[in-house]
Formats: sequence, structure tokens, C-alpha cells
Amino acid sequence: MRTGRTARTGQYVALLAYLVFLAFPFLWLISTAFKPPRELGSLHPTWIPRDPTLANFRQAFDEQPLLHAALNSLIAALGAALVAVLLATPMAYVLARHRTRLARAATGWVIVSQAFPLVLVIIPLFLVLKNLRLINSMPGLIMVYVVWALPFALWMLVGYVRAVPPELEEAAAVDGAGRLRTLVSVTAPLLAPGIVATAMFAFVTAWNEFFFALVLLKTPEKQTLPVILTHFIGAEGVADLGPLAAAAFLATLPSLVVFVLIQRRITGGMLTGAVKN
Repeated sequence: MRTGRTARTGQYVALLAYLVFLAFPFLWLISTAFKPPRELGSLHPTWIPRDPTLANFRQAFDEQPLLHAALNSLIAALGAALVAVLLATPMAYVLARHRTRLARAATGWVIVSQAFPLVLVIIPLFLVLKNLRLINSMPGLIMVYVVWALPFALWMLVGYVRAVPPELEEAAAVDGAGRLRTLVSVTAPLLAPGIVATAMFAFVTAWNEFFFALVLLKTPEKQTLPVILTHFIGAEGVADLGPLAAAAFLATLPSLVVFVLIQRRITGGMLTGAVKN
């Protein structure tokens, strides 16, 4: 019994250390965003700004088109999330309900594809988009984000589909519902938490993505927010730390807001009340 308590205490300590590890960069970013220049150059930095200021935020908006870049990121992220979910949901249903060798091979390929580095696929994607005349365009960027998010989104939804009792679909079939009607009216509502979680994953991935946007978008008016953040770094590699921290802090807010709004649906029971004994 004492061993069990020790193990549980160790788990809580490890979890607390992990949370501190995750929270430290974000808290330091917030602190830096509100510090005046003289505190940023101090040899003895403090967690809480002694003289907090909003000058870094004003300077960030004056120097770079943050709102326009945020709009570009929002369009790309929403488009990628919507298309990825629409494609992954029926595909996940087929892979989960028809466990053939082809389905297992497809699932394995989905997992293996996540190991491919970005540098390995950027040249083929660039050539394909060039032939389609989609370089430096938002549809082209959304297409790339969908291709990149689809494997993991499919892998996530397969697990959610397998958690839905097949008896529900069999009951719908007995009542005369076809396969499409069953998927739309019976299975899809039960998959709502999984679909929301998958959409959030695709949205956050596209919102924070930098490499593809840097390579595929050429004109400043089409660049996304992560690319615009690099403009706060000078030609000699010296960062304008205050405005950069302010802009980076604003760039993280949408991801946090999205998670706060839908976290209850993600953590809620997916099948609560669906099956009664």
C-alpha cells in the first residue's frame, strides 16, 4: 500500500514538472510582451514587469500587417480543418468497419506517412502546385495543409468510429435506413466529439504552420501570421524582442480560445446514453 502511494506521488510530481515545463515559455512570453525596452536589456530579468507597457503591441501593429496576416492564417486554418474533416470522416468509417487487408495496409501507411520530414515532400508538392498554377495562392496552401493533416485526422477518427457500437447501425438497417442515411443520422452524431477534436487538430496545425507558408507564399499580402513574425528579426539576426513577443503572444490566443470553447465536448463521454442495457 505504501508502494502504491509512493508511485502515485511520483506520478503527480512528474505531471507537475511537465506542466511547469510547458507553461514556462508561455508565461515568459507574456512577461516579455509587456516589458519596456530598458527591462528587456536588463542583466537581472524579472518574471513580472516592473513598469508594464502596451508600447510593444502598438509597435508590432505599426511595423507589420498583423491583422491581415491573421486573416490569411484564419482562412487557411478554417479551410484546412473543414476539408480534412469532410474527407476523413467517410474514409475513417470505411477503414473501421471493413477490416480487410487493404484497410490494414492503408492504416499502416497513414501512420508511416507521419514520419516523413517536411523537407522530403516540399519539392514534389511545389512542382505539383506549380503545374496547377496554385503557387502563391490560398487554395494551394489549403490543399497542402489538408494533405498534411489528413493522415493523422484519419487515424484519429478511425478510433472514434470503432468505439461506436455496430449494434446501433444494425438497428438502423433493420428500420430500413440505408448505409448513407445510417452514417449521417446515426453514426455522425455520435462522432461529434471526435470530429470536433480532429477539426481542432487540423486548425491548430494549419494556424501554427510555418515551413509550407514560407516556401509557397511569395507576396507579403498573402503571407500568414507565422511568416510575418519572422519580419521582426533584422538582417543581422537581431530580434526586436518586445514587438516580437507581443505579436507572438497574440498569435497564440486563437489556439487557446478554440481549445477552451470545445474542450468540454472533447472530454465528454462520446456515447453517454447511446446504448441502454
